[in-house]
Amino acid sequence: MLELGTVAPDFELSDQDGVTHRLSDYRGRKVVLYFYPRDNTAGCTKQACGFAERYPQFAEKGAVVLGVSKDSVASHKRFQQKYSLPFTLLADPEHAVIEAYGAWQEKKNYGKVSMGTVRSTYLIDEEGIVRRAVTKVKAADDPQVELDALDGLGA
Repeated sequence: MLELGTVAPDFELSDQDGVTHRLSDYRGRKVVLYFYPRDNTAGCTKQACGFAERYPQFAEKGAVVLGVSKDSVASHKRFQQKYSLPFTLLADPEHAVIEAYGAWQEKKNYGKVSMGTVRSTYLIDEEGIVRRAVTKVKAADDPQVELDALDGLGA
């Protein structure tokens, strides 16, 4: 996890339409940057749909939502279309950004140990400073928790 008060690492990733996004493109806006394991899985779908349902409220607070996983651009496009997701999904197949944000970690599943994305969410302010960092978040609760946390940033 990144430390609170530090500058969030800039990155360059493609979205579900193949358009390149940089974190620095969002200076002047609050950013909810969330990392999730995989498109179209139960928890990830709950989390994404929760952000979608609350997206107008995030926009009212001047925040953008960016979801990042190691899935491909094509997978993100299918996921976005299937659930009518109104926010940007970023593809990080080499998991460089996921690693830079400390979300690539050892995971245990049914006794098997492997490396993978740990569900993590960052709140980044208008100057690109990390104001909130949470790891091992609950997929269904995360969107509302982050929406509430924006109030603490002067939203």
